[in-house]
Amino acid sequence: MQKSRHDVWVGLFVLIGAAAILFLALRAGNLLSLNFGETYAVTARFDNIGGLKPRAAVKSAGVVIGRVESITFDSKTFQARVQLQLEKKFEFPKDSIAKILTSGLLGEQYIGLEPGADEKVLVANDTIKQTQDAVVLENLISQFLYSKAAEPAAPAAAGAGAKK
Repeated sequence: MQKSRHDVWVGLFVLIGAAAILFLALRAGNLLSLNFGETYAVTARFDNIGGLKPRAAVKSAGVVIGRVESITFDSKTFQARVQLQLEKKFEFPKDSIAKILTSGLLGEQYIGLEPGADEKVLVANDTIKQTQDAVVLENLISQFLYSKAAEPAAPAAAGAGAKK
């Protein structure tokens, strides 16, 4: 009787530990966010979203104010359509700018929302008109290399190595 009682407590402890590890893994992978507040949906269109993924953070001034709900491709405009879920307690002007930013040099990408100066605020199902695409590191490197290759070779210094 005593042994089965200990087995129950050990089993319960193992289940709680497994649930805690699963919870931490989902939080670390950005697959779980416990936000029970009301949200509203807005849309932004980008020419290049880089490595942006659904459930990525939407931040303003470094504070998480929402999440990326979904990313789809619009075959008429050939742009990525990003659906954002912003917390209802945060109101942003209609002329706000959505930028795709990277945390760190090679970190995960998120959307940074810079408030504008308009009197009217974004409401549900609005579209953010001003967007800035993701900076793709490979494109920057190739632009740098092509610009260096296009420069004319530097002439040798005058008089250097000339014989007298």
